[in-house]
Amino acid sequence: MLTLDGLEMIAVLVVMGLFIKVLEQFGMFEPVGGEDSVEDDFELSTVCHRPESMDKLQEQTKFTKKELQVLYRGFKNECPSGVVNEENFKNIYSQFFPQGDSSTYAHFLFEAFDTNKNGSVSFEDFVFGLSIILRGTINDRLNWAFNLYDLNKDGCITKEEMLDIMKSIYDMMGKYTYPTMQDDAPRDHVESFFQKMDRNKDGVVTIDEFIESCKKDENIMQSMQLFDNVI
Repeated sequence: MLTLDGLEMIAVLVVMGLFIKVLEQFGMFEPVGGEDSVEDDFELSTVCHRPESMDKLQEQTKFTKKELQVLYRGFKNECPSGVVNEENFKNIYSQFFPQGDSSTYAHFLFEAFDTNKNGSVSFEDFVFGLSIILRGTINDRLNWAFNLYDLNKDGCITKEEMLDIMKSIYDMMGKYTYPTMQDDAPRDHVESFFQKMDRNKDGVVTIDEFIESCKKDENIMQSMQLFDNVI
């Protein structure tokens, strides 16, 4: 069960942890043989979107060629067209929370991966984001998380934005917390979040405040290290 204190930390970490579980479920971290066959997939697959070459993606991310091959095989198995739209993305998450509503949370996460804002996530979008989450510096990862929570992309997180995030997490996981959360729990956690993060008490959290506060939280720093050796 997830404790109430744990939910506060989830406000920073849930995006990473849950996404890793999705990847594991689809076997994306299982070793695959036959490097040439995966290279051929890049060249010969009949897809709506053909990804860039392995070598180029290796230069642009922090993954090895072998790791990219594993990720591509898993991605293609789930997304034969070469892209994921928001509906498919929501369907993936709904499998993990059949008794909850993960649609809003999945929407926010999809928006974070859809960097081109074209309504789809390509393999390139996928590995660029994953490279930051799994191989980026602490600052890289926190910047990515901040961008997720900054819903209107104006450079700061408001209480309204954080409340939307917390409600989406509550809708998705609230029934599995202990003790069971009350209806006002998301708002209470937003207030706690801002007490810790809003250093100058101006009602918004900037990227500098967010990174500084997270770096001073030992639990967040220790939890982020869990992603260092995922693949």
